[in-house]
Amino acid sequence: MRVLVVGGGGREHALAWKIGQSPDVEKVYCAPGNAGTALVAENVAIAAEDIDGLIGFATENRIGLTVVGPEQPLVAGIVDRFKEAGLRAFGPDARAAEIEGSKVFCKNLLKKYGIPTGEYEVFTAADEAAAYVEGKSEPLVVKVDGLAAGKGVILCKNGAEARAAIDTIMRDKQFGEAGNHIVVEEFLEGHEVSVLAFTDGKTVLPLASAQDHKAAYDGDRGPNTGGMGAYSPALVLTPALSRQVTDEILVPTVRAMAEEGRPYHGLLYAGLMLTERGPEVLEYNARFGDPETQPLLMRMRSDIVPLFEACIDGQLAGRSIEWSGDTAVCVVMAAEGYPGTYEKGKVIEGIDEAGALPGVVVFHAGTQSHDGRVLTRGGRVLGVTALGTSPSEAIESAYRAVEKIRWEGMHYRKDIGRRGD
Repeated sequence: MRVLVVGGGGREHALAWKIGQSPDVEKVYCAPGNAGTALVAENVAIAAEDIDGLIGFATENRIGLTVVGPEQPLVAGIVDRFKEAGLRAFGPDARAAEIEGSKVFCKNLLKKYGIPTGEYEVFTAADEAAAYVEGKSEPLVVKVDGLAAGKGVILCKNGAEARAAIDTIMRDKQFGEAGNHIVVEEFLEGHEVSVLAFTDGKTVLPLASAQDHKAAYDGDRGPNTGGMGAYSPALVLTPALSRQVTDEILVPTVRAMAEEGRPYHGLLYAGLMLTERGPEVLEYNARFGDPETQPLLMRMRSDIVPLFEACIDGQLAGRSIEWSGDTAVCVVMAAEGYPGTYEKGKVIEGIDEAGALPGVVVFHAGTQSHDGRVLTRGGRVLGVTALGTSPSEAIESAYRAVEKIRWEGMHYRKDIGRRGD
C-alpha cells in the first residue's frame, strides 16, 4: 500500500516514521513535509490546504490511505472531498471536525450532554464580554472560537487581564475572523493531561496518556504555545482515572457526536484538567496532538496502519494497542521569539550526532533542506525525543541529545518531563 501523510510538522514526521514501519506499506509520501520527513518518505510539494492538489496526487499515484495531520484541512472538509473522489482518508469529516474548529460548538455540546467541563459564557460583542468580566478578581480563560494554531487560549489572572485579552481578540483582531466569537470560562486548577483515542464512531480505543507543556518558558511561565514538549506516560493519570475518562468523557462524547448527526471517525484528542471535582474537558482536538504524538509513537509497539483502517471501516471493536513500558520525553527546540515573531533560515548543526544517541529520534518540525544543509523554517523547529526505562533516564537522554544541536537564537525549556520525574 502507498500512504500519503498530509502536513509538514513534527507530528507528520512522527506519523511518517511510524507508518513506514508497517509491513503493509510499500511507500510513504508526505505533503509538503520537511527536511526530516524526507528521510523516511518522499516529500511532495503540495500544501496541506491544497485539497484539489492532494486529491489529484492521491488519484494519480494510487494512494491507498491518506492520513491527515493538521486541523485546518480537516475543518475545511478534506476527508469529505477524498471520500467523494473514492479515496480513503483517516480523520473526521468537516461536521465532526467542528469539535475543534469551533470552541463554542464544543462547549455547547459538552453542556448539552452533561460531559464535565468548566462553566462558560459565549460572546459575539467585545462590549458585552468586557462588561461580563468587569471587576472580577478570580482567574479567567478567554478563548478564540476558531482555529488559532494552538495560541488562541489566553489565561487571565483577573477581569482586567481578561478585558485586555478581549480587546486583543475582538478589537485588534489578532486572530482574524477566528475571534469573531469568544468563550470566557472559569479557570480550572489541577493537573493538565492529554488523552488521545481512536474511534470508529462507536468504539473508543484510548492511546497511552501524555502530558504537554504549553507555556513558552520554564516553570509554565510565559505565553501559550503550540507545545514546548511532552512526555508519556503521564503518571498523574492513574488506571482508575483513565477508566473514568473513557467512561465519563470519551465514550459519551462519541455518542453525543453520533446523536448530533456528526459521527466521528478518526483520532479524538481530549485536553483535560484533573480537578478536585474529577476530570474535566478543557478542549477537544480533531487530530493527533503535536508534540504528544512524538513520545506516544515512540512507545507504540503495535502497527498503526490497521488501526487507521479500522477507524475508517467501523471495525475498531476488539482491537488493542501494545505499548512499551518505557518513558518517552520530547523536548521542542524553537526559534528565538516563538510564539511571537521569529527569523527563519538559520543553519542547524548537530542533528545527526543527536539522532545517533541510543533511544533518540530527532523529529523535524519547522525545517527545510537547502544546498545540503538543514535550515530553520518555523517557530517550533525540532522535537528531540528519547526513550528511557524511567522518567529521569528519558529526560537525561533527551537533553543530552539537545545539547548536541545548535543554531543561532535557539530556545527550549529545560524542565520538560519533570512533572512525571
